[in-house]
Amino acid sequence: MSDELFTRILPVLQHAYENAPAVQAIFEKAGLRPQDLHSLSDIEKLPITSKDRLVQMQAEKPPFGGFLAVPAEKLQHVFFSPGPIYEPHAEESALLDTIYEIFRVAEIGPGDIALNAFSYHLIPSGIGLDECLRKVGAMVIPVGVGNTDLQVKMMFDLRATVYLGTPSWLMALIKRAEELGFNFREQFSLRKAVVSAEPLPPGLRQTLVEQYGLKVTNAYGTAELGFLAYNQEGGLAMRLLESSLVQVANPETGQSVPAGESGEVVVTSLNTTFPLVRLGTGDLAVNVDPKPGESRQGERAIILVGRVGEAVKVRGMFIHPNQLRFAIAQVGGVSAYQAVVNRPEHRDVLTLRVEPAEPAADTQTLSEALSTAIRSACRVSVDHFVYLEAGQINAETPVIQDERTWE
Repeated sequence: MSDELFTRILPVLQHAYENAPAVQAIFEKAGLRPQDLHSLSDIEKLPITSKDRLVQMQAEKPPFGGFLAVPAEKLQHVFFSPGPIYEPHAEESALLDTIYEIFRVAEIGPGDIALNAFSYHLIPSGIGLDECLRKVGAMVIPVGVGNTDLQVKMMFDLRATVYLGTPSWLMALIKRAEELGFNFREQFSLRKAVVSAEPLPPGLRQTLVEQYGLKVTNAYGTAELGFLAYNQEGGLAMRLLESSLVQVANPETGQSVPAGESGEVVVTSLNTTFPLVRLGTGDLAVNVDPKPGESRQGERAIILVGRVGEAVKVRGMFIHPNQLRFAIAQVGGVSAYQAVVNRPEHRDVLTLRVEPAEPAADTQTLSEALSTAIRSACRVSVDHFVYLEAGQINAETPVIQDERTWE
């Protein structure tokens, strides 16, 4: 773990403890003070605050829930992000630091002409990116959301080299340009894209890279915390940035999960205005750590698998429907499936109900392949396979059915 990151975060926590009543309460609940923290792992002793709880705290003590750590007269912006959550900003650099880190990765700087298609309305993404683009020497075309034909025209006329926005909107702009008779790759100057705010399907990434010659940086983050991780090579793993403390923690115990296991993405920001300490994002991810206990945060990665509330815990491991979908897609030969969890004799039992794509499928071979793929993706073994005739599992059937009772 990084001593350098701990050195940066400790004074932020001390400032937050002294100036934000909600943060002081978080420490007191754990029976700690900032001076009791001696490493990043000690921060795990502090409880996780969920986004839902943050919304509730702001409703109980409006407008900021006790998290404001500077005098109100110093504020320059107040954003309103999904939740809903009020986000105060003063002269702190925490959110912008996450953007600068992504720009270094994406090689955005002087001479770039950036089409900024993130929203400038209510949330901080559009304005924050705009400020950072200008400070690194890029010219900004502040298009925000909408106006397809106008954005295509401005991208072409002004020879934009960088796109920032959602991947689906980028593809919509490219397709519209082609409908208007352009050869996008040859006639447009766009060469780099930073995409975020929605999933980037592998097929779309491949199209953007191979067909249109773009260098794509897929960034993961939240409105409250900024960017947290990125991917440029494809695949599922997203490398962590080092501008915030990112932990993958068991949402029940608050402790970081071992490498290869899944937990909630929990973040402590370096924001001296609005210090969020161990905020649970609600996102479920697999912890990827090449050197457990030794690697710094920037050497680690996460694989996002879905939302915590949709996951089912089986023998101590969280399984999300998206993990199961990914595992089964690696095998093929399955037209429909459902995982069922029950608990005879006080032990979790995982059964996979399967409709083979071919009626005469070799079920033993298919079971072996599915077992390996699911164990690799979900870190849980399937106890039983049940093969069904076509039509017994439909679109309304839940991917994971939890039949356990706890009486």
